[in-house]
Amino acid sequence: MIDPAPVKRTELSSLGEFGLIKHLTDTFVCEQPSTIKGIGDDAAVIDYGEKVTLVSTDLLVEGVHFDLSYMPLRHLGYKCAAVNFSDIVAMNGTPRQLFVGLSVSNRFPVEALDEIYAGIKLACERYHVDLAGGDTTSSVHGLFLSLTVTGEADKQDVVYRSTARENDLICVSGDLGSAYMGLLLLEREKKVYEANPDMQPELSGYDYILERQLKPEPRTDIIELLKKAGVKPTSMIDISDGLASEVLHLCEDSGLGCRIFEDKIPLDAMTIAAAEEFNIQPVTAAMNGGEDYELLFTIAMNDFEKVRAIEGISIIGHMTEPNAGTFLASNNGPLIKIEALGWNHMHDAH
Repeated sequence: MIDPAPVKRTELSSLGEFGLIKHLTDTFVCEQPSTIKGIGDDAAVIDYGEKVTLVSTDLLVEGVHFDLSYMPLRHLGYKCAAVNFSDIVAMNGTPRQLFVGLSVSNRFPVEALDEIYAGIKLACERYHVDLAGGDTTSSVHGLFLSLTVTGEADKQDVVYRSTARENDLICVSGDLGSAYMGLLLLEREKKVYEANPDMQPELSGYDYILERQLKPEPRTDIIELLKKAGVKPTSMIDISDGLASEVLHLCEDSGLGCRIFEDKIPLDAMTIAAAEEFNIQPVTAAMNGGEDYELLFTIAMNDFEKVRAIEGISIIGHMTEPNAGTFLASNNGPLIKIEALGWNHMHDAH
């Protein structure tokens, strides 16, 4: 876990917009040869030569996408950056530059923004991404973050959602459902605290699922392992809204059906224990929880042996012809139609 925020308070008005930008970004150093000009002009200048440029953007709203009652600001900065990097990784690309837009009310001092940017910096340093620009403005209420990440890939390496083929094997990295169980745990302890502020949260022993919720990591390592093994996925997506939602994206965009096997879905022991504690099926957390930011991808059948030899990848099913539908083969026998029941940000914001 990351150290909590300091106590000192500096008013935002004491720095002004450009002073604040300089204050927050002065320690960032550009590493990428493609970053010709980063922060400090009207636009960043990035030279990609013959490579494909990849761009993804995310808007995060306090009270909809994150809850500051249990999300430390430094973790928030790290997570916002990391999940954007994951979108580039899901295209089989490498993230290179990050742009951060920040809208903040005067309830936040400079030190609070320092913490957010310290988290962003940790993520940028870990994944060798340059903070290359952004914008800051005031808001009437709360905190808003808009992040755009650019990345690169050789034209022949880019992987889309729409290019899976019938009989391709469906694979997933890591384990699923853990981030959702971490969220349920934090929400439970928040309710306990609201009912009795003298009660201390009971979070010990849950480190793994809490870290998965508060500090997810993009799976750049899986991309490298696949390349080293000589495997190019036939389609790919990252798991932000749950396995069910993401596999349906692959099926719909590729015009295919699928068959996933419940007993092949990777689950961590702590996820299973927490799910039992909350009286929900662990597979439900994996299928519909979301925010795991693992990679879901398909491979050609003749790459089976190569992928089976890679630690941290599970083969969980296969693509079928479209009329076969989208089904989960449950442990107790029946086929269950896969439906996207993941968290809908637009619906839950109302």
